[in-house]
Amino acid sequence: MSDIKFNPKPVDSNKPSDVEKSRQEDASTVEVEGMVVPPPDVIEPDPELTPEEVEQARKKYLLKRFWISARAYWSRGGDRLAWPCSIGLLALICINVGFQYGINLWNRAIFDAIEQHNARTVYFLSAVFLPLVLGSVILVAAQVSVRMAIQRRWRSWLSTAVIARWLANGRYYQLNLIDGDHKNPEARIAEDLRIATESPVDFIAGVVSAFLAASTFIVVLWTIGGALTLTVAGSTITVPGFLVVTAVVYSAITSGSMTLIGRYFVQVSEAKNQAEAEFRYTLTHVRENGESIALLGGEEEERNDLDKTFANVIGQWALLAGQHMRTALISQGSSLIAPVVPILLCAPKFLEGSMTLGQIMQAASAFAIVQGAFGWLVDNYPRLADWNACARRIASLMMSLDGLERAEQSDALGRIKRGETEGDAMLSLDNLSVSLDDGTAVVKETQVVIEPGERVLVAGASGSGKSTLVRAIAGLWPWGGGSVNFHADRRLFMLPQRPYIPSGTLRRAVAYPGAADSWTLDEIGAALDKVGLGHLNDKVEEDAPWDQTLSGGEKQRLAFGRLLLHNPDIVVLDEATSALDEKSQDKMMETVIQELPKVTIVSVAHRAELEAFHSRKITLERREGGAKLVSDIDLIQRKRKRNLVSRLLEQRRSRPGSSRTPSKTPPRTNN
Repeated sequence: MSDIKFNPKPVDSNKPSDVEKSRQEDASTVEVEGMVVPPPDVIEPDPELTPEEVEQARKKYLLKRFWISARAYWSRGGDRLAWPCSIGLLALICINVGFQYGINLWNRAIFDAIEQHNARTVYFLSAVFLPLVLGSVILVAAQVSVRMAIQRRWRSWLSTAVIARWLANGRYYQLNLIDGDHKNPEARIAEDLRIATESPVDFIAGVVSAFLAASTFIVVLWTIGGALTLTVAGSTITVPGFLVVTAVVYSAITSGSMTLIGRYFVQVSEAKNQAEAEFRYTLTHVRENGESIALLGGEEEERNDLDKTFANVIGQWALLAGQHMRTALISQGSSLIAPVVPILLCAPKFLEGSMTLGQIMQAASAFAIVQGAFGWLVDNYPRLADWNACARRIASLMMSLDGLERAEQSDALGRIKRGETEGDAMLSLDNLSVSLDDGTAVVKETQVVIEPGERVLVAGASGSGKSTLVRAIAGLWPWGGGSVNFHADRRLFMLPQRPYIPSGTLRRAVAYPGAADSWTLDEIGAALDKVGLGHLNDKVEEDAPWDQTLSGGEKQRLAFGRLLLHNPDIVVLDEATSALDEKSQDKMMETVIQELPKVTIVSVAHRAELEAFHSRKITLERREGGAKLVSDIDLIQRKRKRNLVSRLLEQRRSRPGSSRTPSKTPPRTNN
């Protein structure tokens, strides 16, 4: 359903209508606040590249595309707390490194005191230890709080911007009509975007902390360790800062091993995420179509499909488990060996008396911190790979939205204009053509003017473009030419074949897309009575899965109840009575005509019986190069089951001198 209000403005046929510009300005406002205006230009790959190189270039650009949008969080149009929180996090990291250095000095002092049997110093240092630990714990807690605040606000900001782009101008619907890597957009927005915004904050905080810690404690290692003199084959070799050199070499070995072993981590992680998204989509599809599956007895077929999809998930997880296992070997081995290496290296100096026990323990602590800083990649490579995959998936969705936005702003494919009618006409299609996003024509050169109060039936064989024409009228289909014009300040209401039933109470479902409290319970109940759903009046405030509870016919009745509540000026019925029997269909149409006598109706339907409720019929015929309007005729109201009064009225019309007879109806044709 949609409820669209148009503001009266003069229309210039040589430029986009004010309605169209308004919609583009709305989208641009969203972009200024959250994204980039205009979308990035298309980058065509070098034709000399191989397919593998093209794919690598595409993946590289996807990360760039993600950052184009994501970094705007820190721009002028971003979040006002972005920079204060970021600076605050950096300050907390610096202070925490200072506390780490203090604890490192405490280690040296306490072990020296123990070695010297200095009880007074041991007691004093024991008392000092508690404030040091307490301060470090408080700093870490504050650091976690600020870091997660940045993650939360960044995710909220970027999610709001992406969702706004996704919903703008019906793009969420148009994504189903175009090619591109944007399957399961809901999973990309909910899960991939979360990881894509959480991980970079962790990574940056980790890198800054590692850099500061490494810089600080390399000085400690250099100062404590000094030079190491070795005698090899009669030659004396002196290694200055041997603890620092060992830490660097050790970290290089572990990081290099991790990079080599985990080189396929990104690819496997991305495949796993895609498999998970497809599995969730399949489960959701089964739930949403549960009634049809149950009636058809399709459980076995759905089970086979779910088993196949889930087997793919398990297979991808198995590959990912192998990657995790190999990286765990490096990570765990490194964590066990690292604390022992400095003790073994410093042992000769301690035994010869040139190094105290406190210095050894201080060196061991500093070595572990430096090795941990250098080995940051070892510990975070799996998460880095997962982020890489998620950032690419959300960037793929962004690129598809970029393409739709470029199509909205470009005349390369042609775009249907939306404006206002001249005079009293309620709706006009001025040389309207509808085409696919690749330029293939679906409907060609349609010219229709609909006056206020007219009830127009759009007919034609299946595949002739009727539903496409309805989407163009509603503004969901942007590609084509010509214009769709509405009378100023008139509201359009759509009734699709499959009405949308939102979650929540029945009252909300009836009032949708308006707010549930926009109408009183008496008004809601009266609307339900008029459409034959009075038996649900006592359940109006009940929160239930109405989308699964109501039958197809009841959903269409409920949609007519919405129509009565919203009381629009123009209503478009797209097979809106297909789930009703003929008697119920007649009742619905009679109710609409009686309750909304001034409403203008445009109906798309196959049933010939609906002609009795329309004053005009236009017919589309599928032809090579696009469907065309082949006839436009006035209809005479008629019913299959006529009572005595209707038969008398018809006899009166057929007498000589009557004001109008069926044979004298002037047809209007449009070829």
